[in-house]
Amino acid sequence: MSEEKKPIYYADYLQLDRLLSAQAPESERLGRPAHDELLFIIVHQAYELWFKQILHELALVDGIFANANVDDRDIGRAVAALQRIERILKLVIGQLDVLETMTPQDFLEFRDLLFPSSGFQSLQFRLIEIGLGLRRGDRVTPDDKPYDSRLNETDRARVQAAEAVPSLSDRIEVWLGRTPFVEIGGYRFQESYRAAVTDMLARDAAILRDNPTIGAMEREAGLAGLEAAQERFEAIYDEARHAALVEQGAWRFSLGALQAALFVTLYRDEPVLQLPFRLLSLLMDIDETMTAWRYRHALMAQRMIGRKLGTGGSSGHDYLSEAAKRYRVFGDLFALSTFLIPRSALPPLPDELRRAMGYGYAAPKD
Repeated sequence: MSEEKKPIYYADYLQLDRLLSAQAPESERLGRPAHDELLFIIVHQAYELWFKQILHELALVDGIFANANVDDRDIGRAVAALQRIERILKLVIGQLDVLETMTPQDFLEFRDLLFPSSGFQSLQFRLIEIGLGLRRGDRVTPDDKPYDSRLNETDRARVQAAEAVPSLSDRIEVWLGRTPFVEIGGYRFQESYRAAVTDMLARDAAILRDNPTIGAMEREAGLAGLEAAQERFEAIYDEARHAALVEQGAWRFSLGALQAALFVTLYRDEPVLQLPFRLLSLLMDIDETMTAWRYRHALMAQRMIGRKLGTGGSSGHDYLSEAAKRYRVFGDLFALSTFLIPRSALPPLPDELRRAMGYGYAAPKD
């Protein structure tokens, strides 16, 4: 006979006795209590709880895209998880509003007691960055030491293990590279798109040449601009040009993945592409929100400590500001806006392909 389930009490379920006794201000331990240290601890503990949830969602998305054949029915689950991550990150930024109710002078009452601990040592935040796709070589190293040198041996091993497996960026690149509609039957997106771009730029050039109201200098400048635009477009359909840009660090994704992402973006109104477009948009939203968090953190650091060194020994505001500029994972997706063309110039998809990409709800034609 199974044991009867006992009623669950709220405080027991949430383990509030442990949770609410987990704040131990260092200033109180040393007999010089600083009122605002409790706020500082609670905000950072809340960060870590939210980071745990983000890692939980990332694990779900990673598990979906780790499959050799991603089940289309799982894309909606991945989109929901990414949306949750983005909402949590916005909430994390909002917590800085609460932290900034502490004045710089109030912070000084206990700041020196924190050395050498710092946000550098947040293992979970490092795992989020790695999981999304931030690479070791892209990191800022203010003191020429590995970024994980401030972690203890156990946490450093976890960081290195996380770096040894594919990131979400890697998995998304592979998934995009398998997009079936870019080349199917007799249709080749690259050829169709390239012809549309050539026609669009040719029409623009003809307008510049034939318009009598445009002066000679303005005409020459406009034509030069169109030539430069043509060269920029080469980066999206020329293998050699793309390879050179990858070597320079300008691109990260393969050419096939980039073309697929561009195809999804241009034809996002097609029913089968709406969720993939939403997924790509959310990856950019997360990247953008992470950048906003870093900038906001940098401004708060400058407001709180001025030009002092951070508790972890970094240059404080300068380090955080530089990290905000450089730590972008999905920059390739942002760069796709360079290659968008007006809907009016977009080549129509073959009827058979459009039918394959639809829901099939439309009434059949007579």
